[in-house]
Amino acid sequence: MRTQVAIIGAGPAGLLLSHLLHLKGIESVVLETRSREEIESTIRAGVLEQGTMDILTETGVGERMKREGALHHGIELAFGGRRHRIDLTELTGQAITVYAQHEVIKDLVAARLAAQGQLLFSVSGTSIEGVETDKPRVRFMHEGEQHTLEADFIAGCDGFHGVSRPAIPDSKRQDYQRIYPFGWFGVLVEAPPSSDELIYAQHERGFVLVSTRSPTVQRLYFQCDPKDSVDNWSDDRIWNEFHTRLENGDGWRLKEGKIFQKGIIGMRSFVSTPMQHGRLFLAGDAAHIVPPTGAKGLNLAVGDVKRLAQGIDDFYRSASEAGLASYTEQALKRIWRAEYFSWWMTSMLHTFEDASPFQRQIQRAELENVVNSRALSTALAENYVGAF
Repeated sequence: MRTQVAIIGAGPAGLLLSHLLHLKGIESVVLETRSREEIESTIRAGVLEQGTMDILTETGVGERMKREGALHHGIELAFGGRRHRIDLTELTGQAITVYAQHEVIKDLVAARLAAQGQLLFSVSGTSIEGVETDKPRVRFMHEGEQHTLEADFIAGCDGFHGVSRPAIPDSKRQDYQRIYPFGWFGVLVEAPPSSDELIYAQHERGFVLVSTRSPTVQRLYFQCDPKDSVDNWSDDRIWNEFHTRLENGDGWRLKEGKIFQKGIIGMRSFVSTPMQHGRLFLAGDAAHIVPPTGAKGLNLAVGDVKRLAQGIDDFYRSASEAGLASYTEQALKRIWRAEYFSWWMTSMLHTFEDASPFQRQIQRAELENVVNSRALSTALAENYVGAF
């Protein structure tokens, strides 16, 4: 098998890269270990920045997002028994859309198949060879047969646990990581929205996020011990925890409903550099992870592949390798800013068990400063919508 770009991973990064390359007349093959049904049904939240919304719309895969996604012009910070609105649009002129990641994947898969794109699902035994030559290749098993895919470039879009990042030698790679001492307990609930906009709540018992999936399904999270088990949490206990952390003096109350999914996710900050080695380029979670507090994961992946697609296009159109040579340097500027913002939001809103009384008062003062200072509110809004 032969193609111009071999893409490992059919998440948002890999699928969007394939779509962008197709629009530029560049061939690609996407390899994915899971089935199509699995990638389209793995439920993950999604907050899309203005730039991500624009890219999906401009490339013809944003119609369902605009029709079914929830366009939000603000968010709320809740603490001390009160809610404070950050008007994203008034402060930045931009907005965000709540549209689940697996819905983005469905739209991209449909677009690639409609264009006769090559998507190979349920592959196994994937390995990468020859990235320091001009003929890199990927070996894999598909439908019981061994295959070798030769390409000009390999894009590693296979996530944190994939084979792409380890293909860069340890001696040439540096990883930065912080693992947080807490996780998020997430539930999906059959209920109408409790709020028109996302609520980020800080409470002495821990953080809460009130999000949405659709007019009838809501996504809710509360801070928990990452080693806890969902079996320890009955529905009644879950609702009691949410109400305790969210109650305020204005009569507002979270709407309950049937909980049909529970899960616990750990939280980490992670960056691997460089994001390239020879003809291998990393994008998305293969190169970096952010805590979900800043809503940056999917958006960073989109930024990566937009830049990578342009560099590959420059290579074929004008034989220029400048864009590819500077890929890591340029991508990391945005990545580290997003890492900072995600760390800042996490630190400001979560409860740290080892925090002293002084540190807890400083945390409260920081929240007060953010909601009472237009400059600080603007800084939060600009980072949240990706206005940089």
